[in-house]
Amino acid sequence: MIASRLFFRLLVLAGGFGFLSVARAAEEPSLDQLFEKGKELFEQYAPAEIKEQYEFPSREQWDGFATRLQTALESNNVAELATYETEARTALTALRFFPGYEDYADWLQERIDYIEAAKELEQTTAPVTPPVTPPVTPKQKSPRSIGPVPVVKAAETQIPNYNLWLERMRARPLPSRAGSLMPKLRAAFVAEGLPGELAWIAEAESTLNPAARSPAGAKGLFQLMPETAKALGLSVFLPDERGHVEKSAQAAARYLKTLHGKFGDWPLALAAYNAGEGRVRRLMKASGSDSFAKIAPSLPSETRMYVPKVCATIAIRAGVAPDKLAPPTS
Repeated sequence: MIASRLFFRLLVLAGGFGFLSVARAAEEPSLDQLFEKGKELFEQYAPAEIKEQYEFPSREQWDGFATRLQTALESNNVAELATYETEARTALTALRFFPGYEDYADWLQERIDYIEAAKELEQTTAPVTPPVTPPVTPKQKSPRSIGPVPVVKAAETQIPNYNLWLERMRARPLPSRAGSLMPKLRAAFVAEGLPGELAWIAEAESTLNPAARSPAGAKGLFQLMPETAKALGLSVFLPDERGHVEKSAQAAARYLKTLHGKFGDWPLALAAYNAGEGRVRRLMKASGSDSFAKIAPSLPSETRMYVPKVCATIAIRAGVAPDKLAPPTS
């Protein structure tokens, strides 16, 4: 049943759910109907150059991709997550092609960001066999200097993979909506007693797209799930206030403040925001540790990437290192 729901949702991302927005039938269409409609839309509207590069996937291909991607994100196997780049980029091409699915595309783009980082991490940690070189006398010089050895920042020991994300975010352009949205988000966070810099979590969550949606049901700048949003006092149905800039920021800030109060520092609070309070609490209890670094290897792959990405984003965008991020105030 879970696999069917995942397939159902990811098929939406591929274009098949244009059928839902038009039909509005009393009964929910079957998966077979949705698949056939998605294939029909692709054959009818996809440009020739897209058809030359991509084939509309079979039911089995989409079902397998949906299940495996979700499993990889929720497992702690970073190496497995790194293998999904080609399939995810194919899905992203479909999303960018079908009008109206940009909001889902932004969600998938963030997942591809994690996949790329996982791939980079695997390449840097894989054992390398040193090349066999002829011996040289002391008077001979090496033909090439390897340059200075990078200094590992202190934050790396507290937040694994922080340096990797610091380099990735340093090369990333500022989102186009940052100028108009960030002053409002920062003000909302400060009003709730949180450091304004923490509002940059919205870039990691949604690429600063207030309408961003995930196939799991999360929505808005801060990707709040329906039940979480309702518990925080937001309406999720006519109107869905998760798409409201100020209200969603206030709710996310309140939630993060609560999590910091429960876990004592920002890395653990961010891990709980992404993976859930219960999972973080159980891992802390099982390991006897109150450190994010100690429980990180047992967290979902997505969370292991998410926490250092948020911290690096704040460092690059706001100039505040993880250990300098202030705790909440009353």
